[in-house]
Amino acid sequence: MRVLVVEDDPALAVFVQKGLMLEGYDADRCGDGETALELAAELPPDLVVLDLGLPRRDGGEVLEVLRRDWPGSLILVLSGRADLQQRIRCLDLGADDYLVKPFSFHELTARCRALLRRRERHADPMLRCAGILLNRMERTVSYQEVALELTTKEFALLEFLMLRRGACCTRAELLQHVWHNSPEAGANVVDVYITYLRKKLSAAHQEGGLWSSPIETVRGLGYRLRDLHRLPRAESSVHEPAGEPPSVPGPSGVERSETAGLESGTADQREAGAEHHG
Repeated sequence: MRVLVVEDDPALAVFVQKGLMLEGYDADRCGDGETALELAAELPPDLVVLDLGLPRRDGGEVLEVLRRDWPGSLILVLSGRADLQQRIRCLDLGADDYLVKPFSFHELTARCRALLRRRERHADPMLRCAGILLNRMERTVSYQEVALELTTKEFALLEFLMLRRGACCTRAELLQHVWHNSPEAGANVVDVYITYLRKKLSAAHQEGGLWSSPIETVRGLGYRLRDLHRLPRAESSVHEPAGEPPSVPGPSGVERSETAGLESGTADQREAGAEHHG
């Protein structure tokens, strides 16, 4: 989940940014209104934590532009202006919440979670990206009109990638939101399940076509779901995650129904286990 912190106090901006990153958010920061709008134009944030007293462009103006041009972004105003009329004005301009300084960081993160939950409850149950159609209500998935049979964790992983389509999802984010930071999840469980998804997407693709995996590895960071770029099949076979081949987590790191073939030690055995899983 991408958060943009817009705050002209450098110490406070760093504090909020680092705190949100520790909570698992992908957080950026800037110190003025113009830069905030430039960053939003490059990659619209899911949530903006917005101060009002900003240089170059007032926070109230930034709020109006954000709400007009990026209606899907949530906006939490974080301001020292505590008077009632100011709060009413910001809410009328399109703010989703208003928190007065000084504040508790725990309250800030709780309000962020509440806003994101509220948005998910009212979100379109149909997610569409890169030829993939995912129905969040019926729990069904198709790729290029071919139905996919996914396990619970595969579905949750693909759903999160689609909700963040176009943005890099770090392994830490995926472990938090898909595996809920389970201590039983192995260190490479994300890489293993990305491989499972790529194999199933590849199998669903029609023979003889031109194909490039919509799940892209961002080297050293994580993964993102991108729009299809059609490339020759010979150049776009299923890609393994960057770096060393993943050591597959033991049975305690994955769902019981998904452990077949995961305990083998050699590359050939891991491949055989993945085929059995699919």
